[in-house]
Amino acid sequence: MTETGEVEGRAGPPLWWARRRDAVWDVALGGVSAVECAWEGVPFAAEAGLPTTVGVLFGFVVGATLVLRRRWPIAVVLVGIAVSPAAMGFLLAVVGMYTLASSEVPRRITATLASMSLAATFVVMYMRTRGDVEADPTLVVVLSVFVAVALTVPPVLFGLYIGARRRLMESLQERADSLERELSLLADRAEERAEWARTEERTRIAREMHDVVAHRVSLMVVHAAALEAVAVKDPARAAKNAALVGDMGRQALTELREMLGVLRAPPKPAPAPVPAPDLVPVAAVAAVAAAGGAGGAGAVCGVEDGPSLGELEALVGQSRAAGMAVEMLVHGEGAAYAADVEQTAFRVVQEALTNCHKHAPGARVVVRLAHRAGEVAMQVENGPCDGKSPEPGLPSGGNGLVGMRERVLGLGGVFVSGPTDAGGFKVSAVLPTA
Repeated sequence: MTETGEVEGRAGPPLWWARRRDAVWDVALGGVSAVECAWEGVPFAAEAGLPTTVGVLFGFVVGATLVLRRRWPIAVVLVGIAVSPAAMGFLLAVVGMYTLASSEVPRRITATLASMSLAATFVVMYMRTRGDVEADPTLVVVLSVFVAVALTVPPVLFGLYIGARRRLMESLQERADSLERELSLLADRAEERAEWARTEERTRIAREMHDVVAHRVSLMVVHAAALEAVAVKDPARAAKNAALVGDMGRQALTELREMLGVLRAPPKPAPAPVPAPDLVPVAAVAAVAAAGGAGGAGAVCGVEDGPSLGELEALVGQSRAAGMAVEMLVHGEGAAYAADVEQTAFRVVQEALTNCHKHAPGARVVVRLAHRAGEVAMQVENGPCDGKSPEPGLPSGGNGLVGMRERVLGLGGVFVSGPTDAGGFKVSAVLPTA
């Protein structure tokens, strides 16, 4: 409802009524009550010695107060009690008591006014029937009690029932609205989590593609440059470099096919639902669905089939074959770590070696791997360039260090990178194995 009393372009209900039909209904009841009281005002005027017009007008005004029953129910009941000695206002008393009992008026006030109405009706009925000389006094009392109870108790009980039912319906409506808002909020949160899972999945796929392609292609470019340099002078070495380029290309294609196969593989069938004794809360269902989406995102990348620390020797050997002076040092006894830990450690070393091929041609590189209690550490450090090796001209997108940092921090590890005092560059990472 707007400040001008309009709802969706239509005029709202008048005055204090919540609906237009309520206003029509109350005006109709007030009209009937006014006619009734005006008719009863004729004998009242005769008994009081007043002109008939005054009695009719008085009765009309008294009966018309029923129109105010929703606005001022207490006042309507008090008017009915006040005019009870005049033997008028039957409809006014009954409807007034019903409205009072069904309203939000405190129950102590309702009980007080109901008792007053009961007593007033009993007294009036008793005074009007005891004058009959043929009537038995006991019968007069019983009749007065019956009339008083009949005019007071049923309207009060029915009003209490209607009021309780109305409050129950309002409470259920509020709960339904609250549940609807909660479901809408849960749907929004589920959509946000699904969007986050999709974004995370795209990031993971891009990171895997970068790690797989960048290293292989970098080695291919290095071998191709060496092939170009020695093609005329040393045909045997040129042939060897050409074979290495072919091997690198085939390995890159194999890894790409494996990754695409994982991405295109149909999803695993969902486990059969387990019957539960109770209904699962909506919030729990939404949380499990969101967690399932995030978990599915991680499974797509194929962590279980990724590289491991046991392949580091072959990785370093490929860089040596490309002409890089690489030394690998291993400290501590190796152990079987989780698949994501081994894959992350391998990718960090792989990307660091790729950066050495790109930015430090001819530099001496040291790869250190340390197995410690509860963690595994790796470090790739290169010295300054020798100034003799040609630049391979490999493009750099600036995503290598960012991807390594994301991988390490995603497992709760520590990642540090930066230039060294000797003019080289160092990449260090520590991963928890628990």
